[in-house]
Amino acid sequence: MSVVQLSPRVEELKRVLTDFVENECIPAEKEYREALGTGAQRWKTVPPVMEKLKARARELGLWNLFLPKEYPEGAGLTNYEYAILCEIMGRSHMIAPEACNCSAPDTGNMEVLAKYGTREQKDKWLRPLLNGEIRSAFAMTEPAVASSDATNICTRIERSGGGYKVSGRKWWISGAGHPKCAVFITMGKTDTTAKKHQQQSIVVVPADAPGVTVVRPLTVFGYDDAPHGHCEVVFDNVWVPAENLVLGEGRGFEVIQGRLGPGRIHHCMRSLGMAERAVELMVERVQSRHTFGRAIAEHGVVLDYIAKSRMDLESARMLVLRAADMIDKVGAKNALKEIAMAKVVVPTVVLAILDRAIQMYGAAGVGQDTPLAEFWAGMRTLRIADGPDEVHSRQIAQLEIRHQNARKAARLAAKSKL
Repeated sequence: MSVVQLSPRVEELKRVLTDFVENECIPAEKEYREALGTGAQRWKTVPPVMEKLKARARELGLWNLFLPKEYPEGAGLTNYEYAILCEIMGRSHMIAPEACNCSAPDTGNMEVLAKYGTREQKDKWLRPLLNGEIRSAFAMTEPAVASSDATNICTRIERSGGGYKVSGRKWWISGAGHPKCAVFITMGKTDTTAKKHQQQSIVVVPADAPGVTVVRPLTVFGYDDAPHGHCEVVFDNVWVPAENLVLGEGRGFEVIQGRLGPGRIHHCMRSLGMAERAVELMVERVQSRHTFGRAIAEHGVVLDYIAKSRMDLESARMLVLRAADMIDKVGAKNALKEIAMAKVVVPTVVLAILDRAIQMYGAAGVGQDTPLAEFWAGMRTLRIADGPDEVHSRQIAQLEIRHQNARKAARLAAKSKL
């Protein structure tokens, strides 16, 4: 749903994408899971159905829709327009985003390279990512420090032999397990004596560089999310050439803020699609099952669940669309409050919707025969990933105080002129 009229092109993309997700991606989910296999095979296998769907998405013009229109490499959409389409992809979160080359962490990494990369970096890494030939990971979070405060990151990036040596231990590095993961966009410190937010830098580390070790996959409430996974990774004196530095020394915060703003909104967009599918499943379930002599849908508490879910979902969607619109109009840096509000509210709302849907399915809701349990696990994680709720809420409050103080000062200044 959009609150403004979409262009004919976007309306057509919406129609084609909806058909692709409903009739090709969702029906392929069972085949995809089964093709992954078991044990170590899960980290070596790219299910053939995924490559088939990628080819189909390209054929339908659904490829690389995420990159905003200011980038020549993109599809020419605004963030608002992409929000409408990204929600549809979220309905099949394990297949549709990757099939359209619009899945995290690749989207954020591609935007980093498109926005800040040199010509050489774009040719070497961005082009194959855009073509879907390789995949990538973003290496920031560390087990030894509270990484929600990125100034704590202690991986070292030190000058060495005309390049840099990278040393540190990272974890929860999404995408690191994928057999096609070819590159890590890596954050570390180049100068511990510089100002607090100028100590960090970003370098591109090839996944096959000597000293890079994927130690183990980590599970999310028991789910391994193979084949991309979330892994612990060690960088042991990994040497990279100087041209792998992104933007410049000490500019890591600038780069990650440019990456995380749109990325957080992308997560929220996809989450709405998951919630929409959950509501559909809930409504279908309560009309097909009976308890105590009547359809489950006829019980008052169930009607309340459905009503709350619809109201919550529509409210959350407005926050996401507002944030996307603000990014389009004033840039991510000036839409921090809107982005943060969406990032806090959407996972919380979607978790509540999923919980109601699970409740209506009973034992089936926590098993593998519906997507609800897996949706719930991913959504609970999103309250931590890309910054925990508490950090975003803190930022919202600080921005609100600043806004109110500015309004008060303006009123007093106007009054003094009377």
